[in-house]
Amino acid sequence: MKVRLIAIGGKMPGWVVEGYDEYAKRLPQDLSLELIELPLGHRGKGADLARAKRQEGDQMLAAIPKGDRVVALEVGGRSWSTEQLAGQLEAWRMDGRNLSLLVGGPDGLDPRCVAAADLKWSLSALTLPHPLVRVLLAEQLYRACTILQGHPYHK
Repeated sequence: MKVRLIAIGGKMPGWVVEGYDEYAKRLPQDLSLELIELPLGHRGKGADLARAKRQEGDQMLAAIPKGDRVVALEVGGRSWSTEQLAGQLEAWRMDGRNLSLLVGGPDGLDPRCVAAADLKWSLSALTLPHPLVRVLLAEQLYRACTILQGHPYHK
């Protein structure tokens, strides 16, 4: 199964790139993780934030391959324990479709992206910095895989 992490924003600090890459490379061959970075909409003095978010939404919707299961990362979404995520990951694998995970910019996801999602997933009730979400997602996917493989990493 191919998992695409479609995220708004680029030019991440080195620790984010290194953390994400470390966990992405640990994933088993049958679960590849691809990061698709999309440009942040214009923000700054006098910027139209609604327009910026719409532009981000346009890019994000265009980046989702046809047929993918779409999961929007939203604070109001379902939360899982790591063990529950492992079960969900196994169900997604058995479904036979690839997976697109959507991570919005500093102002969240465009409502159209949330509406296009098959599922909304909350990593935490806390507000997390978007760069950290990339590392956290990669690590949790790796951890879920180790649970499924019976590997002791999770203990």
